[in-house]
This record gives sequence, structure tokens and C-alpha cells, in this order.
Amino acid sequence: MTPSALPLGDPAPKDGLLPSDAAAAAAERKFGLYVHIPFCAVRCGYCDFNTYTATELGGGASQDAYAATAAQEVRFAAGALTASGLPERPIETVFFGGGTPTLLPAEDLAAILGTAVQQWGLAPGAEVTTEANPDSVTPESLQLLADAGFTRVSFGMQSAVPHVLAVLDRTHTPSRVPQAVQWARDAGLKVSVDLIYGTPGESLADWKHSVEEALSYEPDHISAYALIVEEGTKLAARMRRGEVPPIDDDDHADKYLLADELFTAAGLHWYEVSNWARTPQDACRHNLAYWRSDDWWGIGPGAHSHVGGVRWWNAKHPTAYAQRIAAGESPAVGRETLDADTRYLEDVMLRTRLAEGLPRELLRPEGRHEIAGLIADGLVEPKAAIAGTVLLTLRGRLLADAVVRRLLP
Repeated sequence: MTPSALPLGDPAPKDGLLPSDAAAAAAERKFGLYVHIPFCAVRCGYCDFNTYTATELGGGASQDAYAATAAQEVRFAAGALTASGLPERPIETVFFGGGTPTLLPAEDLAAILGTAVQQWGLAPGAEVTTEANPDSVTPESLQLLADAGFTRVSFGMQSAVPHVLAVLDRTHTPSRVPQAVQWARDAGLKVSVDLIYGTPGESLADWKHSVEEALSYEPDHISAYALIVEEGTKLAARMRRGEVPPIDDDDHADKYLLADELFTAAGLHWYEVSNWARTPQDACRHNLAYWRSDDWWGIGPGAHSHVGGVRWWNAKHPTAYAQRIAAGESPAVGRETLDADTRYLEDVMLRTRLAEGLPRELLRPEGRHEIAGLIADGLVEPKAAIAGTVLLTLRGRLLADAVVRRLLP
């Protein structure tokens, strides 16, 4: 998903060419594709992503024309990477996010993927995921996606409790989720479900019910995210007016601990602080590529890309994005080249959250000096640290941001 606010940066060149340094050691890095579909039937009250309902879109940004525009950026991307001296690399992972990708006809999603395959090819065993709302798929649409090369679908379940879904402004009914999951399985797709905990008014019993309901579908993967209330959202305004209670950090911690206990008992294992998979092969490889700083090109309005230490982001509004694409120009409006300090900071921030841990050798001396204290505070596994890896304990996962701050004094 793509955040609504774009960062500041340097102007991005219209030809999309990258500096020569971006090609260094590229053959050793994996290459992925993110495709942002910015359309939603209804804007959820907590959502701060770059998404639009039909009534929010102006001219030149129709859903009907979007697939052709996105495919045009795919072709532009392939040409820009080749002209920048990047080696030919097949796509390892593709992720369609949003928004609600499955608001577009399955044929449109298949066409965008097909264009990408024509340009780069897919690596053997490539992972191809789409996000979906349970009420935006049918058996026929899921089968078409599977036939087109999709391997995985991630359903935005969020909760199994109607009053919690109402606060989040989610439109599906809980009974639709198991039906959609079964349709996906029948099509041969792997299944992930997304949950959100800490919604105002959600009791611990509500959360337990949602977790147990999600587990009853026997998904291959579950993501569980603490609700973050962003400024400018409908939910933030309701909270300011006192219509719903504020976020409670202790409540978040209790719900995380309960979820981890139930997920683990059901045979899922954490591989990132907010993600659990049934087997290592079921982990979301596309997200792992983000956390490991591999290369990816982001297609669509507001989408972010990263290749060889260069990061850039596209025009935010679908109309501005489409106009740039139609003109044969890069849709990027800004970019930055990450310096050594920024790369180090991001590497520590992201890799500390993984169950594979952060190799101690990657830390600077001041960070390594903190490890003994983190062990003493019960935040880092002692045996792993002795073996050379900073690995969070369960308590450390609850306080992951604090651990990172101590590793980056």
C-alpha cells in the first residue's frame, strides 16, 4: 500500500534514468514489482493510503483506462532500467496493492501482469500476490487470476466482529471471508488474511474471536497490525470529538501477546513482528524483499521504487500520474540517493524486526555495545546474540522500536 503523503526529495528526471552507481552489484540483488491500484468502493475511516473512490476522481483517471496506463509504465520501466545499465533480471515477486486491486476486472490485473512478464519474465517459482476485499472477488475472478499466473491472495479481513468492522468502515460481512478463502483455495491460490487489533471498542474477547475465526480458515499466512490512527482520517476526527476512545498501548500489547499465542499453537510461526506463516515458504517474499533492501519498481500513482540505493516516488493523484505516462515521461516527481548513514539506519530498523535476526557484524561499535544491556532487559535472545545475531524475544517484539533506538544511539 502507498501512503498518502509524499516525502521531499530531489527532482526526478523525465527520462527515468538512474545514476550509474545503481547498477553496481545489481545481479546479486532480487528484482520485484509493486503495482498500486488506487481505487476503493468506500474509504475506510482509518485509511491514510493513496486511494480514491469514484466520486473523488476527476477527469483522466477512470478505472476503465487504468490497466492500459499501468501497463505503459511497465514498458517505460523496462526501458529505463535497460538504458541505465541494469542487467536483465526476471521478476522474483509481484504485489498488487491498494486500494482494492480486485475492484478492477480480473482481466485488467492479468493484462498488467502479462505486460510485466513480457518485459522481464518471471523467475521460477515467482510469487505473485494481489490484495483483495472479501466482497470484491468471485470464484470466476479468482480462477482467472490463478490462470494468469497469480499465486497468492491476501484478504483484508481485519475483524470477524460486526461492530468492530463498523468502526473501521469496512463494507464486507464476516460470513463472506470463509467463502472467499474457499474460492481462492479452489483456484489453487495460497491464502493470507490481514487482521487489525486495537480498534476503539474492541474487547479482548472480540479480538480473540477474530483470531480464532481467522485460524479456522487454515490460512497459509496471517498479518496482524496494531491500529494506527493517522491525522486527517475520519477515525482521527471521531477520536478528537470523543466519539470513540483513544488508542491504548497496553491494550495493543495484550492483544499482540494473545495473537502470538494462538497463532503459534495453530502451527504458524512469526517471521516478522507483524507477520506469521505456516512454513518458511509461506512467508511473503515480496515484503521480505522490502525489509532486505532488494530492488523493486513501483507502478502507479504515489508508488515508491528502490533500485541500488536510489528511491523515487510517483505523482500522487491518478490524473497527474496518467498525464505524465501519456506524455511518455517518468511519472516520478521526486527521488533521493541513500547515503551510507541512511542505508545503515534503515537496515537496522527493518532487519531487527525479522525472525532471522540482524547479524551483529552489521552493527557499528556503539550498537554492538548495547547488546549486553538488551539481553539483560529481556529484549534480545542471549543464545542468538552469542552466536552473532540480534534476535528479538517476545517482549522485544512488543518493544521493537525501543530496541532499534538503542541499537542506533
